[in-house]
Amino acid sequence: VQLQASGGGSVQPGGSLRLSCVASGFNLDFSSLGWFRQAPGKEREGVASIRSSNGVAMYADSVKGRFTISRDNVKNTVYLQMNSLKPEDTAVYYCAVGLSSYASSSPANYRYWGQGTQVTVSS
Repeated sequence: VQLQASGGGSVQPGGSLRLSCVASGFNLDFSSLGWFRQAPGKEREGVASIRSSNGVAMYADSVKGRFTISRDNVKNTVYLQMNSLKPEDTAVYYCAVGLSSYASSSPANYRYWGQGTQVTVSS
């Protein structure tokens, strides 16, 4: 199983980025998917997650209204649209495949992880 994340980069505050994560060797249809981030010196935190069956999503309070998670089961891909980016959003972002179909913000509930993509928000 491989998860390939892309789309990170450097952007000014207020800008936007769209992260993508393509899975190979694994069918994502019945698994929840999540995006996490880890800033230097901090623990990995859940940013957004999406359930497998009905696409219901949950978000960290810090990103609600700014980030949107979505999935395309045909393309075996999960996305994270990030708008109105802030310097505190700077981190390495990871995609992950859940242990079940239920969305969760806990890293312990995910079994496969991508390699991470750096997002830097700075003026």
